[in-house]
Amino acid sequence: MSEEKDWEEVRALAEQLERGHALELTASVCELLRRAARQVALSDDDAVHGLRTPSDAALLVAKISRRIRVGSRRLSRAIVDASRLQDTGDIQGARKLFEDVLAVEVVPLYREIAQTQLNALEE
Repeated sequence: MSEEKDWEEVRALAEQLERGHALELTASVCELLRRAARQVALSDDDAVHGLRTPSDAALLVAKISRRIRVGSRRLSRAIVDASRLQDTGDIQGARKLFEDVLAVEVVPLYREIAQTQLNALEE
């Protein structure tokens, strides 16, 4: 999955920035950030604006990273909590957790996973 590889690279850039390293806007870094921005539902305009300067790019890296991190935590929590609810027979409660994720999640991959989990509960 290319998203996984891209997201790992974005996380590595975020870690470098947190350690105070400068972000070099090479062609490959710019292309990575454009792809990753689309993967986390940021607009092409957001990506273009985020690639104007190294400091703008650092903000873009942080925004992409945050969407990956927050969405992942939200989805993971819903999966764990839904499993517990299912074990107690509360299918409606489990279903609500995924509906709540879908109400706020913007990252397409996480939305797809949440929808798949919700569909499985309805079977």
